[in-house]
Amino acid sequence: MDQITSGNFTFSKTSIDGVIVVDVKSYGDARGYFMETYKKPDFVAGGIDVDFVQDNQSSSVKGVLRGLHFQINHPQSKLVRVVSGKVFDVAVDLRPGSPTYGKWEGTVLSAENKRQFFIPRGFAHGFLVLSDSAEFAYKCDDIYHPNDEGGLMWNDPGIGIEWPALDGDEAFDPSKVILSDKDKTHPVLADLA
Repeated sequence: MDQITSGNFTFSKTSIDGVIVVDVKSYGDARGYFMETYKKPDFVAGGIDVDFVQDNQSSSVKGVLRGLHFQINHPQSKLVRVVSGKVFDVAVDLRPGSPTYGKWEGTVLSAENKRQFFIPRGFAHGFLVLSDSAEFAYKCDDIYHPNDEGGLMWNDPGIGIEWPALDGDEAFDPSKVILSDKDKTHPVLADLA
């Protein structure tokens, strides 16, 4: 895995071009900790040169799976992280002509590891909450357009995402996944127009 360190950030390339894991150095003592979560010059040096225009935050309980979502005509790059709790975060390549089209990359994001995940435009994105609850925060490089939503089925066998077990479970149990009504009806990759 190729890595670039700039400032307090280490940027690690993944098996999919453009998808980057960002590890963040934090400074702590008995009082708590401090860390930078974003610094444009360091991110540009690490291969992430986008202009973020919107920040979002959500809270979810264990077993909630949000996704897999994307914007159709107004795609967004996202820099995602967990403020509290733990999630398994996933990006699926939907870029036409990409050699990794339909492939996925995932990583555990938690308050403890302070890791971030950069997902470029042209990807479906989703996450599964592994801990009792989680607060999830992310930056986007385009504003959200509610009438431009697209989705992909979270358990599409053609993609084969290997979702991990929830905290306290020995193996992944799909019956424990909590989905919105919308996320229950997304098409599989083969049916995307």
